[in-house]
Amino acid sequence: MKGTNSPLFLYFKMNGKVKDLLEEALSLNESLYLISFDISSNNRIQIVVDGDNGVPLSECMRISRNIEHNIDREEYDFSLEVSTPDIAHPIKVKRQYVKNINRILKVTTAEDSFEGSLVEATNNEIVLKWKAREPKPIGKGKVTVEKTATILYTDIKEAKVKIVF
Repeated sequence: MKGTNSPLFLYFKMNGKVKDLLEEALSLNESLYLISFDISSNNRIQIVVDGDNGVPLSECMRISRNIEHNIDREEYDFSLEVSTPDIAHPIKVKRQYVKNINRILKVTTAEDSFEGSLVEATNNEIVLKWKAREPKPIGKGKVTVEKTATILYTDIKEAKVKIVF
């Protein structure tokens, strides 16, 4: 078959093989889910996984071994990195919202920005709650009020967990 050793052919062949091995490894632990998967043109494989209850290092190692031990190093030269999401990176997957219920999120939409405690995450939206100081309706001074925002996933431009010390 002509072109079966071309870099592009090998890239697509390896991409499919890695995806299959990754799906196989994730299927062994249903609390894990894929955040991102990338193979660069120089065969650097980067996989980011998360879990409903976090991801132990042993699970990252298991996924890595499942991929690495089933790809022929004679045929492919690659580097592999399996990691968990960095707290500084935005939330990308709906399951991450559920995992972060009761944590403080900073959510940006096209029109506004919100910061509050994530109290609910459904199939279509999230609900944030926070307290704000506002002027009293009558008289001088301020009063503390509880605010709520319901935000559709489709409206979210970026959402990050805020670290509180």
